[in-house]
Amino acid sequence: MAFSVARSATALKATTLAGRKVESKKSVKAAPVRAVKTVAEFNVLKAAQQAGKSAAAALAATALVAGGANALTYNELQNLTYLQVKGTGIANTCPVIETDGGALKLKAGEYKFEKMCMEPTSFTVKEESQFKGGEEEFVPTKLMTRLTYTLDEMSGTVKVDGAGNITWTELDGIDYAATTVQLPGGERVPFLFTVKEFVGKGNQAQFGGDFNVPSYRGSTFLDPKGRGGSTGYDTAVALPAAGDAEELERENNKSTKSLKGSAVFNVAKYDAETGEVAGVFESIQPSDTDLGAKTPKDVKVTGLWYAQIF
Repeated sequence: MAFSVARSATALKATTLAGRKVESKKSVKAAPVRAVKTVAEFNVLKAAQQAGKSAAAALAATALVAGGANALTYNELQNLTYLQVKGTGIANTCPVIETDGGALKLKAGEYKFEKMCMEPTSFTVKEESQFKGGEEEFVPTKLMTRLTYTLDEMSGTVKVDGAGNITWTELDGIDYAATTVQLPGGERVPFLFTVKEFVGKGNQAQFGGDFNVPSYRGSTFLDPKGRGGSTGYDTAVALPAAGDAEELERENNKSTKSLKGSAVFNVAKYDAETGEVAGVFESIQPSDTDLGAKTPKDVKVTGLWYAQIF
């Protein structure tokens, strides 16, 4: 079953991406943001737990709270207490803009952005076709990671030239999250969801570019045979003379080299008074290479994003 959370109700017309390069920049449109709810909904879970009701009732209350969290604005999120957020999945969601915002229209100059958040709503992995002679295609996956895959608190710069073209540069923040998905056949694909050092160019309605994908594991990680990039054994075979065999080269010579990914961001709404901007995104990036021992798979991530420009 494909991984898809409740917030995927936002319509997403995916851009066409091939490999890790953006080939086309077609429009990606988002449906109107969900309706406003009251913070009082968060008291449902607490009341159910205090009343000592059954586990089923508490689970239903949790589902209600998580569903109600789908349209929280930035101010609503800031007004919640730790207990209102704990165990609800709210911390894994991005704020939304519920005012009547318009298109992003920035005058020429240099700006900064903060509080950038990226919340995936779908993960697919590129696999060979099940039919002979068929082309590779992105297949749905099952999410194996808990609700800890959203990127948040990212910051950077925005430059706008005289023609209105934009350059969006990510510099810092929680810009990576270890994530694992499972293919229909049972194979699990770990990857580091990220947009580290993203540099996107385009107009103020859509911009895209490349970013770095760090190694899923560090150089001090040891495999089951005690081999690592900067520590551990050089080889792990019974006969040391066979340690340099060609078929063992990728297993023995660990690599933490960064790879490249591509992403496209589309602006759906902008509030000029608060500087808030939100929309949808699509990225394609490589999966884990097991320190160079495996060929990475292409992982496509689509979802919602939010930021504050000033």
